Amino acid sequence: MMDFAAAKSPTRKVFAERMTARGDTDSEFVVFESDLAKSTYSYIFKDKHPERYFNMGIAEIGTVASAAGMAAEGRNVVVCGYGVFITMRALEAIRSFICYPHLNVKFLSSHGGLTAAIDGVTHQATEDIAFMTTIPQMKVLVPADSASAAAAFDIALDTPGPVFTRLMRDPLFELYGPGESFKLGGSKVVRKGKDVTIATYGDMVFQSLLAADELAKQGIDAEVIDFYSLKPWDQATLAESLKKTGALVVAENHQRRNGFGYEAAVWTLMNNPVPTELIGLEDTFAESGSYPITIDKFGLSGPKIAAKTAALVAKKR
Repeated sequence: MMDFAAAKSPTRKVFAERMTARGDTDSEFVVFESDLAKSTYSYIFKDKHPERYFNMGIAEIGTVASAAGMAAEGRNVVVCGYGVFITMRALEAIRSFICYPHLNVKFLSSHGGLTAAIDGVTHQATEDIAFMTTIPQMKVLVPADSASAAAAFDIALDTPGPVFTRLMRDPLFELYGPGESFKLGGSKVVRKGKDVTIATYGDMVFQSLLAADELAKQGIDAEVIDFYSLKPWDQATLAESLKKTGALVVAENHQRRNGFGYEAAVWTLMNNPVPTELIGLEDTFAESGSYPITIDKFGLSGPKIAAKTAALVAKKR
């Protein structure tokens, strides 16, 4: 059964806190902001290390270009902002100025997916994974809770080249203990099962675990895997799980098209074809509203994931 402690802090804040703590002992990285310091919590770093903090105003392209210039001179740079603005307004600059020369720029990207909820469509980054995983040389991380968010900062800073970390607007639940280890290209099997594999990441880890609880009542034993590293991703763990379950569901808080589901489905088709269901936004914008109501309306809640998973298992049988 899903039984977690409620999170006290959103992953965006935990990431910024870890950034600040690393800044106490590592003087070689700097932080760039686009006038969203309170929202990204980068102000925590600014208060302790003002000489290494640069607010570039509401100008994401200029922020990314400036970060690229400093990174070209040998610095590690962290760029903070909202996912929609980083990945859309500044996309070409990220591609040409950062990824092409493989510069050490790391992105604190807040408000991923429908976790922006009440901030509405303009702030809901539901296409960001498609953009960032497509650009060559970009790495992508999506932590689900505080422990994985803190680890994500360390992974990002210590990984050569550009790294994009997708973070949430609000606190949800805590899944991992403080001693849990994470790595680039890793994943976590958070619930073992034998009938179907639910591959997921970020806030959908919790909804998938709720779905697994509901499925258990129907006699369906679901395995849930947290793919906190989306690029590179853990193909070996998925292959091992599918050998056992023979069915795949990918649940993500993102457009269904060109998300992680497409990546996993193509890989499965080429390596181990199994019945597959992809759950995400169906070529639609969402709307402003509370997080639980919004994800349910657009088919991403635990009960909705459970219903689609049960239908897939029935087809497999």
